[in-house]
Amino acid sequence: MTTMTRRPASLLLALALTGAACSKTPDTAAGNAAPLAQAIGPQNIAVARNDTLRSGPAISGTLAADREARIRAEIAGAVLQTFAEQGERVSAGMVLARIDDANVRDAELSARSAVAQATVAAGQAARELQRATTLAAAGAIAERDVEGAERASLGAQAQLADAKARLSSAEKNLRNTMVRAPFAGVVSERAVSPGDIVAPGAALFTVIDPRSLRVEAAVPTSALADVRVGAPVLFTVNGSDRVLEGRVTRVSPMVDPQTKQVRLLASVPNQAGALVAGLFVEGRVASEKRVGVMIPENAVDQTGIVSIVMRLKGGKVEKVEVQLGVRDEAASMFEITSGIASGDTVLMGAARGISVGSPVVVSAPRDATPAPAAAPAKQN
Repeated sequence: MTTMTRRPASLLLALALTGAACSKTPDTAAGNAAPLAQAIGPQNIAVARNDTLRSGPAISGTLAADREARIRAEIAGAVLQTFAEQGERVSAGMVLARIDDANVRDAELSARSAVAQATVAAGQAARELQRATTLAAAGAIAERDVEGAERASLGAQAQLADAKARLSSAEKNLRNTMVRAPFAGVVSERAVSPGDIVAPGAALFTVIDPRSLRVEAAVPTSALADVRVGAPVLFTVNGSDRVLEGRVTRVSPMVDPQTKQVRLLASVPNQAGALVAGLFVEGRVASEKRVGVMIPENAVDQTGIVSIVMRLKGGKVEKVEVQLGVRDEAASMFEITSGIASGDTVLMGAARGISVGSPVVVSAPRDATPAPAAAPAKQN
């Protein structure tokens, strides 16, 4: 009776241990399995590389035409006709507008007649002087008669000179009724229309040469030592990420009393006409240039005491302390003086939050074309 009671008990214990062992097997296997690799896109990584680093004081300003002419009226009158519109290209000497020349033409004709009369009078006075000189030599007239002839000749010559000056002024006024472009360029502004009455000094047109622009900017006085004539200026215009380059041509010898900054001008070639005057620009004077290991700015964590970079090495993430050098503001890059080397892969943006030691794989871009499948083997 006792033996029969023990056997069911031992049998139940064996079954319980077997069930327990079976129930622990999946969990143990799952705990020993390798963690799954996290997939990130190629936009979340960057490769450190040796590149040229440029740094210097930051600037902001506007683009302006290096050659600009504000054409104003030189005579009074009514605008009869205009021959150029805003944005139109013009050649040097091209007529832009015509001002009524009726009064000016009458004045020119009157001045021309006065010159003709003065020329005749001067010639007559010169002949009288010559005759008087001859007679005085022969003793036929007194010396005072010769002096009178000399005074008459000088007066006639003065009247002739005055008449010629009035004619020159009248001819100039007549020419000024035809408003011409001073150089080849583009009309940036037209301030008059046919029928307008203009006075001397009234604005008519503005012509600029778009082939050469200039950056008008300012730098703080603390950075004046880093600015010199001929230094490159790297900048971008609003609405574009393209980095453009110019050269400092002039630095103001005095500080602006309002901004407490020093103004500078930098020439910008624009032969292709891709830029237009009036754009806002931001950049810097590239006063320093050297080669170093560069990584994007958003790959560096600067929230702590030391700067941290998450590096991808051997397919796993590791944390690396780095020493930062100079910051390239235009390119949004940092120079790394220690911690990583050229060729290292670093994580950027949200990928920096991946835990240390986690395996990572970089997925191919969505628009990548898959490799063609191999052709099936022919069966004999």
